[in-house]
Amino acid sequence: MATTPTKSPRKRPSNADAAKLVAHWNVVVDNKKNVKQRIAALTAVGWNLTADKQHLRAALGILKDPEEAIELRLAVLALLQSMTFDPKRFETFRADYLRTLRTVSSDSDPELRQRALGVLAREHDPATQEKLLAGLKDPTQALVAPEKALQLLSYDVHTDAYPLARAIVKKPPNGTARREALRLLAADGSSASMFETILMDKTESSEIRQLSASALHSLAPERLQACAREITLDSSEPNEIRSVGVTALTHFADSAKVRQDDVLNNYLKQLGEDATSDDSSLKTAARQYVAKRLA
Repeated sequence: MATTPTKSPRKRPSNADAAKLVAHWNVVVDNKKNVKQRIAALTAVGWNLTADKQHLRAALGILKDPEEAIELRLAVLALLQSMTFDPKRFETFRADYLRTLRTVSSDSDPELRQRALGVLAREHDPATQEKLLAGLKDPTQALVAPEKALQLLSYDVHTDAYPLARAIVKKPPNGTARREALRLLAADGSSASMFETILMDKTESSEIRQLSASALHSLAPERLQACAREITLDSSEPNEIRSVGVTALTHFADSAKVRQDDVLNNYLKQLGEDATSDDSSLKTAARQYVAKRLA
């Protein structure tokens, strides 16, 4: 009779392996060693760090100690963060880890501060959200650049962020911040009119207008269809924006409405067949419209 194989028990580390881990850890905490040695030893310890609560507490101490080398502190953060991919392992130190990150989120080193805020934002930490909002309201309290704060707030958007984002769209500190503000507002139903205005503004960059078209598709698709039609028929529009308009009509327009639009349909037929046009992307978009909508 065949026997059912039994699951072998997890192999415990040998005394020699345990001794090696202790030796590596002693290097990690020895501030007389150079940073490269300490980081290499930390890598050797790896996830075994959570097997010893004292070692784990010491690692958290290194992470929040401003006197420690920033390279080592960043390495500790990377190791601890990697452990979060194992929920069972992470739960044993979650509270202490997040508490330490809240301290580090105000650290003087900008890279460490930003990484800590990023982890906390993805954890939907309310205190972190308040810090980010405070920095947008008052730049003297900002822990990161406004564009980064907006990006981090998008992980768990609070309604208080929307008016701040709209203010940045109107009076941006830089172009990147304005773009991030628009991306955040793409989830705000009351911003549809703003996106419509930006989409139809020929002084805006193509990138911003395309971003606005995408947002308007989510917030008010019927208004996008009207804008796309107007853009498509306007020969003074840049061809790349007209291509966006045609593509929107091809994939998202109301079928019954566009089938009855003789002006639009005849125009796109002619555009797709225009031998004098040197814009292949616009012609291709027009042909795709005809093939899908008028077949």
